Amino acid sequence: MPSFDIVSKTNFPEIDNALQNVVKEVAQRYDFKGSKCTIERKEQEITINADDELKLKQMHELLQGHLVRRQVDPGVLEYKDSERAAGQSVRQKVLIKDGIEKELAKRIVKDIKGSSLKVQVAIQGDELRISGKKRDDLQAAIQFVKELKIEQPLQYENFRD
Repeated sequence: MPSFDIVSKTNFPEIDNALQNVVKEVAQRYDFKGSKCTIERKEQEITINADDELKLKQMHELLQGHLVRRQVDPGVLEYKDSERAAGQSVRQKVLIKDGIEKELAKRIVKDIKGSSLKVQVAIQGDELRISGKKRDDLQAAIQFVKELKIEQPLQYENFRD
């Protein structure tokens, strides 16, 4: 019986490379001269420290631009609310999504079962396994999931006949 997996994998080495490029660019740019803007990653969390809200927005743009250059979808980032740090400076936590969360997986399963597709869906940890009798049904399922407008980037792999 043909099947495939829907996964959401994040390339952490490429994220590290993008962060290093952001640090280099912040050190070289004229508008960041004398500022104490930093960006660092610990596990699945990025911490951005900036002098003010304007510099924080510029750091967001830099980070997203460098991620795109590294073929990492900026949709893997989940920005939390910024908080005040010492003086005028602000700090923001950014979570890196890796794997499909339970709520999103349940929503995808519900939407697929609500459609007229003749496939079975199973949640396996942080990924989904979709199987069906025909290859065309599986391709229709991929197209259906792509049309759901899910913010988190999804990959379709392990396609077996």
